[in-house]
Amino acid sequence: MPVTDEAIEKIKAMIVSGELHPGARLPKEADLAERLGLSRNSLREAVKALSLIRVLDVRQGDGTYVTSLEPHLLLDALAFVVDFHQDDTVLEFLEVRRILEPAAAAMAATVMSDEAVAELGQVLERLPAEPSLEELIANDLEFHRRIAAGTGNTVLCSLIDGISGPTARARVWRGITEEGAVTRTAEEHRAIYTAIAARQPEVARSWATVHVAGVEQWLRNTLE
Repeated sequence: MPVTDEAIEKIKAMIVSGELHPGARLPKEADLAERLGLSRNSLREAVKALSLIRVLDVRQGDGTYVTSLEPHLLLDALAFVVDFHQDDTVLEFLEVRRILEPAAAAMAATVMSDEAVAELGQVLERLPAEPSLEELIANDLEFHRRIAAGTGNTVLCSLIDGISGPTARARVWRGITEEGAVTRTAEEHRAIYTAIAARQPEVARSWATVHVAGVEQWLRNTLE
């Protein structure tokens, strides 16, 4: 195993075992390197790598700390990574959306607070009658994020947020090239919201499936 990978594994083991808990400060570099049997250089590279994926937080002049390790931090790198995928790979992310977002809509219909449901409706009301494509996409992203947040499941929320990058671009292409896409998207959002507000999880699940599958099918046809 390369020495940097070994250093990463040893720090990870300290966190997983509970020896280093969220928010804990790491021992001084020289002390930790000696304790783990590592060179200071390999330890430094490991810390740098773990800070990039938000496991560690390097504070200049203060030290290195374990982050909160909350899902939104640890999955933050997902959004960065997915942006590198090519157009045909976007289909795979849409397939994942088709699994996750209907489940989120069904959960939201069951557990979302009345106040959050009302705010979800307000998101739709803010969309102009004839929105620009940019306004539609921004509204679409906020709508889906609020549904995910309404489930109360931070992991699900972070995953859905993380895969929105490439699928947002798919919505751009769809809106530009497919007649009626803007109107249809608004209508599908309204149907999902109505089902959530009526506390009908299976109806919400069905409409969310239709909504995502429509984008997916359009992109499949475009790439063929």
